[in-house]
Amino acid sequence: MNIQIFGTNKCFDTKKAMRYFKERNIKYQFIDMKEKGMSKGEYNSVKQSVGGLDAMLDEKCKDRDALALIKYIADEDKDEKVLENQKVLKTPIVRNGKQATVGYCPEIWKVWN
Repeated sequence: MNIQIFGTNKCFDTKKAMRYFKERNIKYQFIDMKEKGMSKGEYNSVKQSVGGLDAMLDEKCKDRDALALIKYIADEDKDEKVLENQKVLKTPIVRNGKQATVGYCPEIWKVWN
């Protein structure tokens, strides 16, 4: 397994995800989204895996203005805006190669190999 966890140090679910993998002795790479966000390739891979941008957006994010803008701009501009402002994404985003989850999903991680 090649696990990447995208999140922030303050996010409770991100901490739970890191603890989940640590308790099972599964190595993971943590990427702090405050310091370094997702690359365009990583973002597109996750978006395709989870079923689109709507599944990735955090309705309760602090930056409501950015979230509203992303929801109502033209579809072809949405990805660029999200990459500029990754605070609107739910965390943790956990990747395992081409597989990915958004949020705390231990029932899905259990079946990864």
